[in-house]
Amino acid sequence: MKTTKRIASRVAATGEQQLAIFINKFDRKNAALIRSVRKLLRERLPTANELVYDNYNFFVIGYCSTERPSDCIVSIAAGANGIGLSFYYGATLPDPHRLLLGSGSQNRFIRVESAGALARPEVEELIAAAVAQAERPLPASGRGKLVIRSISKKQKPRRKGSD
Repeated sequence: MKTTKRIASRVAATGEQQLAIFINKFDRKNAALIRSVRKLLRERLPTANELVYDNYNFFVIGYCSTERPSDCIVSIAAGANGIGLSFYYGATLPDPHRLLLGSGSQNRFIRVESAGALARPEVEELIAAAVAQAERPLPASGRGKLVIRSISKKQKPRRKGSD
């Protein structure tokens, strides 16, 4: 009976409530960092839609000009080992400070040890360049929506040392 109530309450949960459940799967330090980075990106990109994925490998909040994943500009990508700021089209971004990691044909990322990393001028330059190169620009006004896009039943542990 308790399982049924728990499932029913998750179905009735708002997007913000679901998001809190996803974030609370992480240890206290990483959960606080996710919340801080999200707050800063919301302030920086207020008209962006937040597309949320609680997938097998990572928990992701993508900041997009539309509700299409391919219109993602930047994302928070979190796993048990830490938080990254992922640039969907990072391979084409100017990176004179050589901050971007990864070798794929499209995505690049930086590791985020603290929310203060987003205030670094070279990180702010990367975010600005990602916004500027977006194929579909962010809306000039309004507030973006929070959209829960997918929840995987099976997931890697969100905390170190978890099975």
